Amino acid sequence: MTDARTLSAQGSPCWVSLMARDLDTAGEFYGALLGWEFKGGPTGLGPYVRATLNGAPVAGLGVAPAGFPVEWTTYFAADSTDGTAQRIRECGGTVAVGPVQAEGAGRLVIASDVSGAVFGVWEGQEHSGWQAVDVPGAPSWTELITPDLDGAAFFYGSVFGQAVERRGPDAVLMVDGSVVAGIRGATELRGGPPRWRVYFAVTDVEEAVQRAVELGGRLLVEPSDSPYGRYARLLDREGGRFSLVERGN
Repeated sequence: MTDARTLSAQGSPCWVSLMARDLDTAGEFYGALLGWEFKGGPTGLGPYVRATLNGAPVAGLGVAPAGFPVEWTTYFAADSTDGTAQRIRECGGTVAVGPVQAEGAGRLVIASDVSGAVFGVWEGQEHSGWQAVDVPGAPSWTELITPDLDGAAFFYGSVFGQAVERRGPDAVLMVDGSVVAGIRGATELRGGPPRWRVYFAVTDVEEAVQRAVELGGRLLVEPSDSPYGRYARLLDREGGRFSLVERGN
């Protein structure tokens, strides 16, 4: 799925963060499910920890403001958060937070696209983003679920300078010739809002689903086969949506 060469390239997904209600609850769930350990991260915007897999940063966990849902946010790498924020506004999106400095780690923006899907922008400094991808326990793939596929394709292509390629009813975003993310149409919304869906790699989907349920999660979509691997969709202990996809060791 994600090519290691594009991990920090402009317009490539580079990080995912969960806004949880309780850091301990979220950490216990994902740590036990995906083998994560945790260390402190920038706290200027509230309590925040970085998840590591065998020492490599792979994701972040923070505390959601009151009234906000528990949700994973996908961040895209940018050479300049200031310039990207301006393009987001020019293309019809909304900038909710930033650009703001996250201590020495980098600068960030939180925004929503033309259909209201929330995403982040990251200008890395001391912290460039995830350092493991598409291996068991790490992020593997991210895709936008939206009622306006054409509008989303134009928006992200314009904001980040990505190439967009239609593939049947869906589309993919490309950077330097590599596919970095997907866009899927409204039939995938399943009653939820437009959003970026995050997949985490596991060695065995059925075993991981069983473990997630034992930890207090809930299965939304039974394990199924796809051209990209066997997958399942779940809720974590606090209701945050995430997906699992099967990968080898």
